[in-house]
Amino acid sequence: MRICIYGAGAIGGYLAAGLSTVDEVELSLVARGAHLAKIQQDGLKLLIGGEEKTCRPRATHDPASLGPQDYVIIGLKAHQAWETAEHTRALLGPNTAVVTCQNGVPWWYAYGLVGFEGVRLHSVDPDDRQWNAIGPERVIGCVVYPATDMPGPGVIRHIYGNKFSLGEPDGTISERCRELSRVLEQGGFDAPVLSDIRSELWLKLWGNLCFNPISALTRATLDVVATEPALRALAVRMMSEAKDIAVRFGASFRVDIERRINGAARVGAHRTSMLQDLESGRPLEIDALITAVQEMGRLVGVKTPYIDMVLGLVQQLGRSLGIYPTFQPETAPVAQPPRMVGT
Repeated sequence: MRICIYGAGAIGGYLAAGLSTVDEVELSLVARGAHLAKIQQDGLKLLIGGEEKTCRPRATHDPASLGPQDYVIIGLKAHQAWETAEHTRALLGPNTAVVTCQNGVPWWYAYGLVGFEGVRLHSVDPDDRQWNAIGPERVIGCVVYPATDMPGPGVIRHIYGNKFSLGEPDGTISERCRELSRVLEQGGFDAPVLSDIRSELWLKLWGNLCFNPISALTRATLDVVATEPALRALAVRMMSEAKDIAVRFGASFRVDIERRINGAARVGAHRTSMLQDLESGRPLEIDALITAVQEMGRLVGVKTPYIDMVLGLVQQLGRSLGIYPTFQPETAPVAQPPRMVGT
């Protein structure tokens, strides 16, 4: 089985370390810069449970050198996945499946969704770049739960979690999902195959769309966002708006808002990914986490005053620091209205 991980950062590198132990997997990585050079020279190191493990997968900056794969796992952030979509073509054969591991609303969200078949989400796929280069029929959705980071080039540190939930956009339990789940489990991961991957996406997104921007705006850790009365109240309002949108798109929630926030509070003094990006000067993941939810609200007629307010504030924060927009402005003009295609 040929598997390429496109983007061998914190999550992609963690997956690579596990999959490299599976004999039947011919693994390759697409990476860049100092991280790639370190992997090529010394291998990829994983720090986990007080131990250091090293693997030596094939690594390159050029996807065209690898040829068609059985599975391509996209470990990039949403804006990076959009930027590199055309380069992904080189990895695609007739039956290649593409596993999307990005946070937030995925570009393929409306594919095969009854009543929304013609929807394209401009905020996460300007000019339908991924839709056209990859094709939604190839997609396997993935919700990523582990927390990992990169303390240095060629080094991945595991913090907690090993769950990667998988699912087909059409809700079927496909053979390609079963096979990928089997291989991931051999690599030490928990990889359930779900019949409703969108509801699982929303469960994680539900927290990310409020906790991330509130933490970036206030510099507060997750426990503070979830327990300080004013910040918690704002999170509740944003989550209520998002739930209304999600339900109209056919999703369901197995927990309520209070339980979801209380679960976040128990994580403790965690710096959200957006806060970490802000402090490091990296582009902020605003569009996939928040702008797309706003866009979906417009499509189904749900008003989102609290989401709109926080989105406007965090967008301006990013602009003022030169770390937003995440998509190229000449290709993704600001204030484009949401559009329906083929309806």
